Amino acid sequence: MKIRLPLLTATRTWGVKWRASNWFTVFVVTFAVFTDIFLYGVIVPVIPFALEYRADIEVDRVQYWVSVLLAVYGAGLLVFSPICGWFSDTVSMRRLPLLLGLAALLGATVMLNVATSVAVFVVGRLLQGISAAVVWVVGLALLADTVPREMLAQYMGYVSLGMTSGFMLGPLLGGVLYERTGYNGVWALCYAFIGMDFVLRIVLVEKKDLSQDLPVEPEHEPETKEPTRIEDNSPPADESVQSSTPRRPARKTFTQKLPAVFTLLASRRLLAALFASIVQATLVASFDSVLPLFVNEVFSWGSLQSGILYLTIVIPTLISPLVGFLGDKYGGRWFAGAGFLLACPMFILLRLITHNTIGQKVSLVVLLVFIGLAMTLSFPVIMAEITHIVAAKEQSRPLGSFGKGGAYAQAYGLFNMAFAAGTLIGPVWAGMIKQNYGWGTATWTLGLLSGVTVVPCVIWVDGSIRKRRIKRADLRGREEVS
Repeated sequence: MKIRLPLLTATRTWGVKWRASNWFTVFVVTFAVFTDIFLYGVIVPVIPFALEYRADIEVDRVQYWVSVLLAVYGAGLLVFSPICGWFSDTVSMRRLPLLLGLAALLGATVMLNVATSVAVFVVGRLLQGISAAVVWVVGLALLADTVPREMLAQYMGYVSLGMTSGFMLGPLLGGVLYERTGYNGVWALCYAFIGMDFVLRIVLVEKKDLSQDLPVEPEHEPETKEPTRIEDNSPPADESVQSSTPRRPARKTFTQKLPAVFTLLASRRLLAALFASIVQATLVASFDSVLPLFVNEVFSWGSLQSGILYLTIVIPTLISPLVGFLGDKYGGRWFAGAGFLLACPMFILLRLITHNTIGQKVSLVVLLVFIGLAMTLSFPVIMAEITHIVAAKEQSRPLGSFGKGGAYAQAYGLFNMAFAAGTLIGPVWAGMIKQNYGWGTATWTLGLLSGVTVVPCVIWVDGSIRKRRIKRADLRGREEVS
């Protein structure tokens, strides 16, 4: 049974072609991600001062509570991601959950705006995490439903751009507004973004919910074959054989009553992508708990300067769509591996920033630019990898085995859980290590984590590299025989 919003029924004929278009859908999802992450990051340079002056936290406890508040966001994201994935696939509708998530985000923003105690700050951040679960799970599933699969990484590049822009512009504008307009000025901008986001989510029309008398011309030729790069290395399926034969209708078995998430977790390829997602989020979120305080201690920079510093990480993300395009064309394996490999020495070299000199400030900026570039290389292809894995799983199983709604939302629920785990780990990892062992130890351990992640990316992104080599050798042997 489909759920329809009254507003969609009443205004379904207005601008339906562009409202259901690929580009508008991508724009709505990207802006939703940007808004959610922007509100997550906008108080990063503000929260230390808010805790001290509004919640009466002692100066020596500020670092602890900053890490806790960032981790609470990750906890909400972690717990509610699988729930959102299951609900979205069950109702086979994406826009209603998106609107409910925005309501949670509005409630969180109001609470954080008026908070004068740690308890209210904690509840507000928890609601932000719940809202993020909806946006990421349902938004990315909507994108997978809508856009052509062979261009997915390119489109995910725009979403990645929205995410990283929110991560970095949030602290930047938060610092500037706090410095110039005060605490309430920061939240005025947040309410403006929520209002714009609400309008976009209301206007959006899902292609699969259009009635037959309101056709939308396709923006691309229908796919006549599965993309060649989609494969999965999960035993016992042999997709190279099964992809060439018609799939049988699914039988109703006990295992089909279980959520598709259990089948997905049997894939080593998916586990590798989820691990990479955890590390990505850990590396990005680690800055939020330590960078503003570190530059204040070493360079005596306030919220304005620390906010501007985040621009060094966000500027390289402008090439995210290009990275996604190249990932679609050549595969994501080497882009993901190169991103984590580049980030490794950059994080380790951050430990050399210890003194208040011009040279040290320039070095910090350069290192942060390269870290932003490294994250840009890996993020779009890892996001697209989730969809490719689900497509490979569906191809290797009986038709309809994942149910009417498919498994994209549940797959992105797992991705969201991984990302949430990273946002939970990153602030605690960096904040606690810095507090107990110093800045240098925090940065080299993060660099080591990034280096380790290169291995699973090279082996499993785009499917097992060993199986690919076996298949290529087999094809060459057949060509020689023929």
